[in-house]
Amino acid sequence: MNKRKAYPSDLSDKQWEQLVQLLRLKQTKPERMREYINAILYVLRTGCSWRMLPHDFPSWSTVYDVFQKLNRSGTWQRINDELRERVRQDAGREIEASVLIADSQSVKTTEKGAHAAMTVASTSKAVNVTSSLIRKDG
Repeated sequence: MNKRKAYPSDLSDKQWEQLVQLLRLKQTKPERMREYINAILYVLRTGCSWRMLPHDFPSWSTVYDVFQKLNRSGTWQRINDELRERVRQDAGREIEASVLIADSQSVKTTEKGAHAAMTVASTSKAVNVTSSLIRKDG
């Protein structure tokens, strides 16, 4: 593969060493797969569409196909699970969490969204009340 200038989203050599073991590559050359992963990380980090992938990466359609294959095969989930277990183990914790807390109060709404929603409801209610009063009087 051509050597290109690194993007901030690219894997470091240390990260790649860990990931290549988790990928368990069979047919794809490791250096080619690293470029695919770097391209996937670029899309995920920047939020650009696949078709807007910079030209110094492999073709967007190939990168997308690799992403989909890794997703459908469960590879992304397996890698995430194994990395989470390693982090927990390195921190001296149990591999699996023993408690899960879900709190709906921790989900914040944006001020504009909440205010706008309330304003619309208030306005529409007032309009309905006013129009019904007009009809009764008229």
